[in-house]
This record gives sequence, C-alpha cells and structure tokens, in this order.
Amino acid sequence: MTWALAIHGGAGSMTRANPGPAGARDALGQALAAGEAVLSQGGAALDAVEAAVRVLEDAPEFNAGRGAALSYDGVAELDAAIMHGATRKAGAVAGVTATRHPVSLARAVMEQSPHVLLGGAGADAFAIAHGLEPATQDWLILPERRAQLEIMRAQAGGAFDVDMKFGTVGAVARDAAGGLAAATSTGGVTGKRWGRIGDSPLIGAGTYADDRACAVSATGSGEFFIRTACAHEIAARIRLAGEDAATATETVLAEIIAMGGTGGVIVMPLEGTPFWRFSTKGMYRGRVTPDHAAEVGVFDDE
Repeated sequence: MTWALAIHGGAGSMTRANPGPAGARDALGQALAAGEAVLSQGGAALDAVEAAVRVLEDAPEFNAGRGAALSYDGVAELDAAIMHGATRKAGAVAGVTATRHPVSLARAVMEQSPHVLLGGAGADAFAIAHGLEPATQDWLILPERRAQLEIMRAQAGGAFDVDMKFGTVGAVARDAAGGLAAATSTGGVTGKRWGRIGDSPLIGAGTYADDRACAVSATGSGEFFIRTACAHEIAARIRLAGEDAATATETVLAEIIAMGGTGGVIVMPLEGTPFWRFSTKGMYRGRVTPDHAAEVGVFDDE
C-alpha cells in the first residue's frame, strides 16, 4: 500500500483565455506540499487532508476561509467537514463566522464533542470554548468579494449567484497503512440567503470517507450533490455493487448532470492513483504519490 493525496480548489468556467486568479496554481502546490509532508513521514490521512485544506483556506484565490463568497447580507458564513475512513467518525460546521480554519473546527467537533454537525452561533461558541484560532470578518472578507456581491445584488431577480462561480476546496488522502480520509471547506455561493447550506458540510453529500470503498470531496452546485447523496453514493456503488471507482464516479456525476447540476469530485480509491471527474470547463486540482511528483491542473485538457 502506498500513500496518495489529491486536492481541489473548485470547478468552474476557467479557460485558457480566462484562467482565474494568478496565484491559484501556486496555492495548490503549497497545499499538496503540506499534505505530502505528513504522508511521506508515515502520518495519517486525516492529518494530511486537514493540513492541505488549511493551506487552501488561507489562500484568497479560493472560496473558503479568507476570500470566501459572501451571503446576501455581506457576511462570510463558512462551512466545512472532515471524515475518518476507518471509523467513519466525522465532524462538520455550517455558517461559522469567526474561525480562521473551519476544517480544524470541524475536526474539533469530531474529536471533542458527541456531535457531527454544529451550525451558526453554536458552532462559533464551540470554536471559542475549544481554543480554535479566531478570524475577524474584516480578515475573512476581501474587497473583490464585496464588489462581486454588489454586482449580483444589482441584477434583477438574482437571489444568489446562479452562475455558481465555484471555489470550494477539498482533499482526499490514503496513508501508508491504507487508511482514508476526506475534508471539504467552502464559503458557499455569493448572495446565499436564509442560512443556506450546501453539500460541503453534509456527510455523504459533499464529503465522505470509508475504508471499505473510497474517500470523496465534491464541488459544484450543492443542491444537486445533496439530492443524490453524491459522495456516499459513489462509495456505496463501489462497496455494494462491486463497481470500480471510476465507473461509480462517472455514473453518479452523470446523474447530477441529468438533473441539471454541474461540478466535480476528487476520489481516493482503496488502491491506485487518486483521480477526478468534472463537468465544467475547468477544475483547480492536484495530486501526488510516492511514485509521481506533484501535478497541478486547471483546464479540462490537462
């Protein structure tokens, strides 16, 4: 068994003519390096996915942590989840507003509470009580995110960003002992209202890990990933129907597309190389294994 790591920074409309933020590739490389540093020293998959996602949460190029998309009221409301494949323990938070690394808060929920999912003011209070590194809204919010919100609000009838400019981040890993883990973090969609929560913090929708099948982190139009229970469905098709990981993934993503959704996933199988599938023009992504140096991609022809 060899260790492996894959990450994503969201799927969307990136093209060579409109490649998105200039620093995105460098940030993906730094996240891979953080996870690889854990796995190459015999560390656990759970530690690796947290380390990789923390880097991406600090990278303003993506929609997670600093640089997150804003709600209709101009607030950074952050969601995250993490899951341990061997025990299927999981932790998640939704609508948190004052934590620098929501993925670490999700892990604290998993390890230091009897619960799986905490939301809103309660999750913020838990973060304070358990000493998670804080962050102010002024630090989390970038001027360009405020500008994007104002453009969206000025559009007639626009309740939220229907273009779904994705930037959710995630990681899946397999450690040298064969253990799997997954983590996902996001700011949701620009202009979300009424406490809207997407698939990222929902175990089995946008995040799932099961040592009997695979680990998955998703990005895209969250309502469709929720309705298909995407991440769990991929794992279930592998475990119960005997499908290979690629077939299971392509089948579930095709179902999402047929329903009107779009996006992508990264998948860590029990054995072999991690992979991704996406239905958009591009997806920020990367992977590394002991036998293959870190690679980063954005466009669909890479």
